Amino acid sequence: MSGVYRAEYIWVDGTEPTKKLRSKTKVVPKGEAPPIWGFDGSSTNQATGDRSDCVLQPVFVTNDPIRGGDDKLVLCEVMLVSGDPHPTNTRRACAEISQKHASFDTWFGIEQEYTFFKGARPLGFPDGGFPAPQGGYYCGVGADEVFGREVVESHLDLCLKAGLRISGINAEVMPGQWEFQVGPLSAPEAADQLWVARWLLYRAGEPFGVSATLYPKPVRGDWNGAGAHTNFSTKQMREGWEPIMAAIEALEGRHDLHIANYGSDIELRLTGHHETASYKEFSYGVSHRGASVRIPWQVAKDKKGYIEDRRPNANMDPYVVTRLIIETVCGAASGSAPKAREVVTA
Repeated sequence: MSGVYRAEYIWVDGTEPTKKLRSKTKVVPKGEAPPIWGFDGSSTNQATGDRSDCVLQPVFVTNDPIRGGDDKLVLCEVMLVSGDPHPTNTRRACAEISQKHASFDTWFGIEQEYTFFKGARPLGFPDGGFPAPQGGYYCGVGADEVFGREVVESHLDLCLKAGLRISGINAEVMPGQWEFQVGPLSAPEAADQLWVARWLLYRAGEPFGVSATLYPKPVRGDWNGAGAHTNFSTKQMREGWEPIMAAIEALEGRHDLHIANYGSDIELRLTGHHETASYKEFSYGVSHRGASVRIPWQVAKDKKGYIEDRRPNANMDPYVVTRLIIETVCGAASGSAPKAREVVTA
């Protein structure tokens, strides 16, 4: 297209209890950065009809791997017309806490699990009844155990073409369930890229008639749920063992607050079964996938590295999760952590 490019503006809406992604296209003259734009907040649970205008502030721009050429994907913060962050804008607080504790050089690697659906049933589930029990599906091979690989490969290609820091993909424990990993990145960049990768996942499924859900327990019964295990380290943790144990202690001290903000319906997934710890208690262990926090074996051997917070749901808000971890761990290390407070949505 001569003289213009298409910018796909992407933002996080105000749907409760789990936010959704929205997007629309603006045609922008070549040579110009994507400008501030607006949208009807009364249609996204972010405004009333009599004061419906909300503002889109670009914060992360990358190549559009679907349209190609000079077209862009534009992730935005939602702002009020006053210029203040919208109440549903969780990115701003994440960026502020990250900047406050910049000396800790925090890194995040997020493992995003999700489940494909074809119509009303998970992909790979027969029309009547259930498939064989879980066991062979994890990292499986073959049409009898793996479902949706063509969508997964398309999604990976799109993420790589967009320049996202995707570090891997794998089939998960339940049929039609997969995972991709984003990072390591600092905050809020890790969350920015996870939101864009989620948007690309939904778009990748459209041509195949397949939808992806982040619901934490898509099938009740003896089936794994879907999480977003969050790997985390500070510069100090990457250099020694004591900061790792101090981080775990800090997370334990605010366990209830984190659980309340790690995704809706978390109690359906964190039961103490299916590779989870109960949401009612905090635990940790080396190589222990049934713990709240896992210390990888290599970290225990080297006495330095990172930890994996296994509590976050697949449907968590990564801005909230990364902010809380920084606030809790870095705040405790610097002596500025808020005390464990009444459990509210943070």
